[in-house]
Amino acid sequence: MNKSNKDLPTEASKETMTSVRDRIDAIDDQILLLLKERLLCAKSIGRLKNKVKRAKWDPLRERQIFERLSALNNGAFPTEPLHSIFREIITTCRLSQKAVTVGYLGPEATFSHLAGVKYFGQSAKFIPSETIEDIFHDVEHGRITYGIVPVENSIEGSVTSTLDSFIKYRVKISGEANLAIKHNLVNYSGAMEDIKTVVSHSQPLAQCRQWLRKNLANIPCQTVFSTGVAAQMAQKDHSTAAIASSLAIKTYDLQVVAQGVEDYRGNTTRFLLIGQKSLPKSGKDKTSILLSLPDRPGALNNALNILAEHGINLTKIESRPVKGEVGKYMFFIDILGHIDDKIVSQAADRLREICTSFEWLGSYPQVDETN
Repeated sequence: MNKSNKDLPTEASKETMTSVRDRIDAIDDQILLLLKERLLCAKSIGRLKNKVKRAKWDPLRERQIFERLSALNNGAFPTEPLHSIFREIITTCRLSQKAVTVGYLGPEATFSHLAGVKYFGQSAKFIPSETIEDIFHDVEHGRITYGIVPVENSIEGSVTSTLDSFIKYRVKISGEANLAIKHNLVNYSGAMEDIKTVVSHSQPLAQCRQWLRKNLANIPCQTVFSTGVAAQMAQKDHSTAAIASSLAIKTYDLQVVAQGVEDYRGNTTRFLLIGQKSLPKSGKDKTSILLSLPDRPGALNNALNILAEHGINLTKIESRPVKGEVGKYMFFIDILGHIDDKIVSQAADRLREICTSFEWLGSYPQVDETN
């Protein structure tokens, strides 16, 4: 039987490992030169924006870059890593125009820290805070540029300390990020028999309740301020195990006792980026508002009807009691669209007329991916 063309030896099959590695080195050299050139271009853009007093952050431009690259790639390079690589490049170039500080619920290696790195890459200066309220306070007073705060989890629901802080402090939402939560049980030795206590933040403990009951039924659990604090405790006390992030394993030199100890797969936490300003339109946005309503029948229904009449999609509504005022509630509402969109602006004007208080918390690029 005759061989087809595809069975014949090709030049590629004659390549040696050395020759392929030489090609890779040459490609890496080109990538580095282009990255340096891109950084210089970004700095030039920054100087031009300064002259006309334009914001450094242009979410519409960034969305257009990702859409163009995805179309050009056509699936040849895995999409998620491609976006991750270019997010790091774009953020690094943007931060070369203006350095930013990002506060997160510390200490180092918490899930909030991971969310901040996902949003800004490694280029920002990350500053740990002891509480979520501290982050809001420091953003409001200009001590940090941004804060990254958890707002809801797909298993345990809303993070009430974040919602309550929106009532107390005047900040704007500048972005959001969805982070897939993978919990690890870690300790100093990696041996389950060494565990006398399990520590973590209240949310991870709740998210791993069934696993802990099944596998460590007689071991007490202790709530601490964050998964980072839990990892620190496990590092110092070898009888303590922590439920913590993958970043904590390397940061605190711990060993994995068990991976994926969360009770439900698809566990995702939504984080909000808070700052002193909101962002211009990106073309695919979300708007958050905070309002209170008069104490009369149908007041909430009237507010929701306004959104429906304008064809606005409501994606979240949450009520929180006002501290010190029995029976009074604030409502957090997320809708699709930007405050500068005509229908959103018109609906906001009508809501202001019927609400006892109305605050626009911010409009920001909507994200729908989780990684």
